[in-house]
Amino acid sequence: MRKLKIYLDTSIISFLFAEDSPDFRAITEAFFHVHASHYDLYISDVVKLEISRDPDPVHRQKLRAVLEAHRVQNLPMDRREEVTQLAQMYIARGAIPRTKMEDALHVAFAVVYNMDVLLSWNFKHLANINKEARLMAVSMDAGYRHAVRLTSPLEVEYEVE
Repeated sequence: MRKLKIYLDTSIISFLFAEDSPDFRAITEAFFHVHASHYDLYISDVVKLEISRDPDPVHRQKLRAVLEAHRVQNLPMDRREEVTQLAQMYIARGAIPRTKMEDALHVAFAVVYNMDVLLSWNFKHLANINKEARLMAVSMDAGYRHAVRLTSPLEVEYEVE
């Protein structure tokens, strides 16, 4: 059986260190320490950019160390123009607010590179069924037939048989 391909947005990595959200932090830790090895994990340069903006250099290094420790793969940039065009469509069609281009890019990377899941703690703009339906409708209109699930680590668990 093939492993599911999961795209991680920056919130997933950040919540490993979220002091103000102990429940979400514990769920995120469980995902990385128990379940993550059963999936192929990916990020894009958008995640790297968001991490690079963290004002605390120690925290930045911790976030980067998570990516290395869990062998998270970086998606190639060979389809960047295609990704950008799709992200702009999400915004133009009102599926993502104009001020959230990076969220639109996360979804576009996941769609263009045929991820099975986009994992996020961003319930407002990404991980909710209404957004998923709107975003996948735009994707289908743009010619992408592979639907990506937009969800949180609460719904991603590997079952050992």
